[in-house]
Amino acid sequence: MKNKLKVERAINNLTQEELAKKVSVSRQTINAMEANKYVPSTVLALKIARVFSKSVEDIFMLDDED
Repeated sequence: MKNKLKVERAINNLTQEELAKKVSVSRQTINAMEANKYVPSTVLALKIARVFSKSVEDIFMLDDED
């Protein structure tokens, strides 16, 4: 699964730590998602989408391997 987390964070001027606090995960979890090494749960994906006022599909995309 690919994502636009890093782009959305930059647009919203948020650090990994700030986003992590907003969605109650560690900074390392945000880092792993940005590196496409961790696929978030549905609940976490929804929380992240809410932070950015976007739909889950605007941030997370299935790739050909999924």
